[in-house]
Formats: sequence, C-alpha cells, structure tokens
Amino acid sequence: MAARDARQLSDHERELFSRNIRVPEIGEEGQLALLRSRVLVVGAGGLGSPALLYLAAAGIGEIGIADGDRVEVSNLQRQVLHRARDVGRLKTESAREALLEVRPDLDVEVFPFRIEQGNAPGVLSGFDFIIDATDSFRSKLILNDACVQTCRPFSHAGIRGFYGQAMTVLPGESPCLRCVFPEAPENGEGGGEGVLACVAGILGSIQAAEAVKYLLGTGDLLTGKILTFDGAAMRFRVVDLQPEKRCEVCRAA
Repeated sequence: MAARDARQLSDHERELFSRNIRVPEIGEEGQLALLRSRVLVVGAGGLGSPALLYLAAAGIGEIGIADGDRVEVSNLQRQVLHRARDVGRLKTESAREALLEVRPDLDVEVFPFRIEQGNAPGVLSGFDFIIDATDSFRSKLILNDACVQTCRPFSHAGIRGFYGQAMTVLPGESPCLRCVFPEAPENGEGGGEGVLACVAGILGSIQAAEAVKYLLGTGDLLTGKILTFDGAAMRFRVVDLQPEKRCEVCRAA
C-alpha cells in the first residue's frame, strides 16, 4: 500500500495520459489516483471487453480479470478483446495479452475460473472497485452478495438484444442488485440470449466510466437508480429506486 501511495507520474505517463490530465476533473492528481487503483472485472466477454480496454487506456494501475471460459467462434461477434487466433484459449489469457498490447507495463492479475460463493471473498479482496460483466443472472447475484458482504463497490450491467441496463452499488449506502431483483429468473444461467454487439460496447463503456468516476471521487454515480438503454429507439432512461426497499443481504451486511 505504501508503494502505491508513493507512486508518481513518469514522463512517459504524462505523455500517454496527457488527454486525461487535461480534463479539469482529473489533472495529474486524478491520474495518479487511477494509477494507484485496482479494478477487478468479472467476465471477459461482451461487457468485459470494452470495460477492460477502457480501464487499461484510462490508466488503472492494476486490473484483475476473472473468467473460467475459453474463447469460442460465436464470441467474436461482440467480445472485441479476442481474435480468431484466440479460439480455444482461456479468455483470461487472451484478454491479458490484448490489454498488454495497449499498455505493456500494465499489472494484470488473472483468475481463470468462475466466481462462486466460496471463492468470491478471496478474489475480491484488495480490489478497489468491481465490474460485474457476467452473462448469467445467477452469477450476478452471487457477485452482488459477495460485494455487499465484503463492502466492495461495484457496477452491474446486463444486456439483451437491443437493450441494456446498468446500476452502481455502494454497499451500506445504496440499494444493491438483489434489492431490485431478489431472485434469479428461471433461465438465470443466461449466456444464450441474442445481443447486438454495439449494445455490449455501450454498456461496458458505461461501467468503465462508473469505475473511473468512483475512483476519482467525481461526478454522479448510478447509485439508487437504474439506467436503461433502448438501442432500437436510441433512448436512455434513468429510473430512481425506492431507498427504503432494502434486501436481506443489505440488512445483514
């Protein structure tokens, strides 16, 4: 932790992140805050691909990637981290290689397995922010519960067809995913629905923006509300959640 706190910008980093630094809400101090941060992305697929790329480009100091799957041909339609040559490889390795092409000095930690109730606390520990980029509602609720129980802030997103949704959870301060969806639907394993590729890009980018804003302590987060996106009508909508509606997981944390 002391080494992270003592980190300073190099001349190369000043040039690399010069457009970030020119943003009034960021500056050199904000860029240092990002470089001192650790973000975990759970899922290296449609949502995780844009989120990971933009987090790396933004200057996050250390990125974790958790995913137990291997690249399949059908993934290439929307999972832009991976290439045809990666089919059959672990997504964590393919994603790590792609991120290092963006920033060769990036610190990337991989977790090549599915996040479950038993291993989640150990994986989440040490990360400052979590991105839920899973494609299964069951997995989303498992990750939600683990984040609430370990007090880890996180961004949730889900996509289907032309549509997507996103919300950010600060445990102890805002409603969590289970406050809105107490149980997974019958088809909660997910992963088989159709999705327009660019919808994944839009929602994954929103998740990266939420992570950056949280780490910088600037802007308004999607806490206590859900953002919905209708790509067919090209319409965003933000719906406020009822603050008094808190689930058993939140009340027990």
